Amino acid sequence: MTEFDEDVVVVGSGFGGAVAALRAAEKGYRVRVYEAGRRFEDDDFAKTNWNVRRYLWAPQVGCFGIQRIHRLPHVMILAGAGVGGGSLNYANTLYQPGPAFFDDEQWRGIAAWEQELEPHYATAKRMLGAVERYPHTGPVERIMAGAADDLGVGATFRHAPVGVWFGKPGERVPDPFFGGEGPDRTGCTLCGNCMVGCRVGAKNTLMKNYLPLAERRGAVIEAMRTVVEVRALDAGGFAVTTRRSGWSRRTRTITAREVVLAAGTWGTQQLLHRMRRSGALPQVPETIGRLTRTNSEALDGSVAVSVPASLELARGIAITTSFHIDDRTHVENVRYGPGSNLMGALATALVPGDRGAIRRLGYLIGQSLRAPLRMARLSSLRRWSERGIIALVMQTADNSLTLSLRRRWGRLVMTSAQGHGAPNPSHLPQAHRAAEAIAARMQQDGGVPSAARGSWPEVFGVPLTAHFLGGAVISASPRTGVIDPYHRVWGHPGLHVVDGAAVPANPGVNPSLTITALAERAFSYWPEAGAEDDRPDQDRLLAP
Repeated sequence: MTEFDEDVVVVGSGFGGAVAALRAAEKGYRVRVYEAGRRFEDDDFAKTNWNVRRYLWAPQVGCFGIQRIHRLPHVMILAGAGVGGGSLNYANTLYQPGPAFFDDEQWRGIAAWEQELEPHYATAKRMLGAVERYPHTGPVERIMAGAADDLGVGATFRHAPVGVWFGKPGERVPDPFFGGEGPDRTGCTLCGNCMVGCRVGAKNTLMKNYLPLAERRGAVIEAMRTVVEVRALDAGGFAVTTRRSGWSRRTRTITAREVVLAAGTWGTQQLLHRMRRSGALPQVPETIGRLTRTNSEALDGSVAVSVPASLELARGIAITTSFHIDDRTHVENVRYGPGSNLMGALATALVPGDRGAIRRLGYLIGQSLRAPLRMARLSSLRRWSERGIIALVMQTADNSLTLSLRRRWGRLVMTSAQGHGAPNPSHLPQAHRAAEAIAARMQQDGGVPSAARGSWPEVFGVPLTAHFLGGAVISASPRTGVIDPYHRVWGHPGLHVVDGAAVPANPGVNPSLTITALAERAFSYWPEAGAEDDRPDQDRLLAP
């Protein structure tokens, strides 16, 4: 076959997919992007996360929002949906990892990654409109600085680098980033609802940079299309089959010379596992699913019974500061805006982690019996976002899961097992220490009685992560990973993975900037459409 419907099909429109769409279109390829979620204008986002139809993604029951939630035996996963992927509900946070990430044994012998990626990090920061330091200081920022001092790590405290337009609050101006080629923007009003969807137009989502620029160059984005099959064709290229997201079973198939998988770690792994099992992509390495990472993450925090409105804990953007509690553990404050209290339903009392699930539940019941009124008031969702500070804790620790498919109730579903390295943690002692220090500072600096808080999933030994990574990682050979150093799937060199699934180690910071930089590097090696490809073929890469 020499004629294809498209040169490149991109599956997903998050950080990797958006880079793929723009850079491939710039190089003259015909590009089609499939996104399972819907397209949002600023006014389409939910005003608070209580509007579950606009906030949660559950198309089978009529919810077409931006927040996906997945469950595995060893972790609960928060992910994104919609044109723009995870950028729609991420916390705007653009940290670059430290040396430990680039020196991980999985990939350190392949390239000098820190040096090689540096120019691509610079490009990613420019495209995402990174501000090196959140420019405001309020009660939460002072509490975080105080907690870092109390823990003896005050020297590591900093204001976060973020992707937000901090123009005059509420004032709409012509595109300030791309010489007028991008959409108009509105200055941040510090409403706190970044992770519910920015209705102001200040957040630098991918719909404010990569994706509209890609559409200007001819890329076509089809929303509400779920890719159900990618099949390698005998004569080269791929057939990509989609159906409308939701209950529809009517499918449509097109062909493409190249396919880029960027459906998020969960979506990309699902496709690769299923296509390998069905024979549609028979050469996908058996290493698929190994080295799946959770960023060794925990979500704890603190909450007060009540706070005066003047304390304004919910005023700001989602993440504003951080500190390192030790050399591998990074702590950030997280907030939702006033009224967005739904996620508080996941919170409960902080339970000691050095015991089994039954004993943890018993401890929680005991606390409720000893002080029922206080527990009820602390657990109330009323003004929850205005009464507390969430602590997002991440590590560069070498732990992982291995994902695979199993049959349950007649359906193939993803499951997990402990993988390479230390067991994926069900709780982090460092997270508990940070939550307790933040609660103590809330009481000291804010003058409000406060308590450290954990999450219900953690009570049952299942941590929460917003940064699900790996499983189709960069590798020197198919014996150790799924993709080669140019992000091509081993055995299927026309198939590429450029999302979080490619990330080989726990970065210990928010991974969005790293996913973007890795995708920028991958597409810097793509030839112009019709030109000779200088990338070495996979047989040469494997030659001794």
